[in-house]
Amino acid sequence: MNIVVPIRLMPNIGDELEVDDSGTDIDRDLVEMVANDFDDQALEQAVLVKEATGATVTAVGLSGEGIEQALKVAYARGADRIVLVDAGGIDPYDSRTAALAFAQAVRGLEPDVVLVGVQTPQDLFGQTAPLLAAELGWPQVSVVAGVSMSDGHARVNQEYAGGRMAVLDLTLPAVVGVQSASSPPRYVSMARLRQAMSEASLETVSVTVSAPAGAPTVARLERPAPQAGATMLEGDADELAAKILAVLRERGALSS
Repeated sequence: MNIVVPIRLMPNIGDELEVDDSGTDIDRDLVEMVANDFDDQALEQAVLVKEATGATVTAVGLSGEGIEQALKVAYARGADRIVLVDAGGIDPYDSRTAALAFAQAVRGLEPDVVLVGVQTPQDLFGQTAPLLAAELGWPQVSVVAGVSMSDGHARVNQEYAGGRMAVLDLTLPAVVGVQSASSPPRYVSMARLRQAMSEASLETVSVTVSAPAGAPTVARLERPAPQAGATMLEGDADELAAKILAVLRERGALSS
């Protein structure tokens, strides 16, 4: 069994973000780009399936600043192959275009299942998994917490609102949008990371895609306007209750 895991990048959450001179993107020269958190979860789930079934895990990423290091980290965490997808000058952060590029690469890799993070900071609506599945003509399920494989099927746990969970069977090949793995992503020591950086063999495949017609563009990016801070209420229970009532009356939430 071959599992493919697309790896996408996101800004390191510890870095300060600044808008670039164009006003339509963050200044990526000022931040470290690291593997997307949800793709980390998908990779961990793939490695768990590998350990249970002997599957092969292939991590793929679209060419861009920082992706080679992210793929080598994926190798250190259990991927058997790492593949860099050269798609020319496309925007790797546009989920629609990225899905087309990943689909071309996936066809050549002939996986049984694609496990991809359910969303990214640029793909808050979780489009990548359904777009990728539509392009491949495969079934897909998103918002998944836990995957197991057997006899040409994937059994997935899909989360719903209100704490409900559905257990679904997918006929392979299929695409799964992973929200969380069955276990948290494993810790990788610095020694293992250094070893992976030197021994990982990075394969490259080239694909040709164009941005879909009507693809949206960012018109403006800016920081949210600062809002007033909170007012901390102090006192015993009776005093706090009186202050809360006074605020509610002041705001018109209580008539008397």
